[in-house]
Amino acid sequence: MAAIEKVKVVVLGDSGVGKTSLTYLIAHNKPLISPGWTVGCSVEVKLHRYKEGTQSQNTFFVELWDVGGSNGHRNTRNVFYQPTHGIILVHDLTNRKSQVNLQKWLSEILNQDSSNPTFQQVDVDPEQFLGSTQIPILVIGTKFDLAEEKQRKNQYRRLSSSIAEQCGADEIFVNCFQARSLAPGTSNSVKLTRFFDKVIERRYYSRVSPFSEKRRIPPYIMATSTPLSNNKPSQYLSPRFYHMD
Repeated sequence: MAAIEKVKVVVLGDSGVGKTSLTYLIAHNKPLISPGWTVGCSVEVKLHRYKEGTQSQNTFFVELWDVGGSNGHRNTRNVFYQPTHGIILVHDLTNRKSQVNLQKWLSEILNQDSSNPTFQQVDVDPEQFLGSTQIPILVIGTKFDLAEEKQRKNQYRRLSSSIAEQCGADEIFVNCFQARSLAPGTSNSVKLTRFFDKVIERRYYSRVSPFSEKRRIPPYIMATSTPLSNNKPSQYLSPRFYHMD
């Protein structure tokens, strides 16, 4: 039996926005009953069928790296960022600050320097910088049920995030405690599947590496019908798992 190839998707966002519950829901199609705080990194794995129902259909593992959002670990988080094949940015729909901070998270991972163990934040102009990257990005707003309640009370007007528009990325809204948020056939499920397909296509059917030396990603190269034989997955770091109940 042939080995199943894998891709790595890094899940970023402020502490408390629901990244752990989200990754569990994506991987297991059911809610996490008692989520805990993530310190360091936690990994969930989803079996994904690339381009399901077509002649190009293939099976891949999608690793979802849930990176802890504590500011105290900012200088050590870069160990979890190499390699990165796709990025999920997560914000709390009831917390405007968590949405604004997505730009900082994206700046952190795209500016991280793998040769420097101490990460230094570099400010970027989103209008110029975000448009230059073609690393697949998906933006997810959590706690949709609470946001809807605020909308009914006219306490919360805007749901969509500006960073999704700047990146040209899809955005979905979920309630992590309801499996139907990502039920097959829903708009959310279609967008999530499309995102995973993009990640796999870029990793295995394109000669473009996820990070270039200048942090600028050149245009896509025409995809081939089979994964490139000389483009095998690089060795992954073995993450340590920390949970604070």
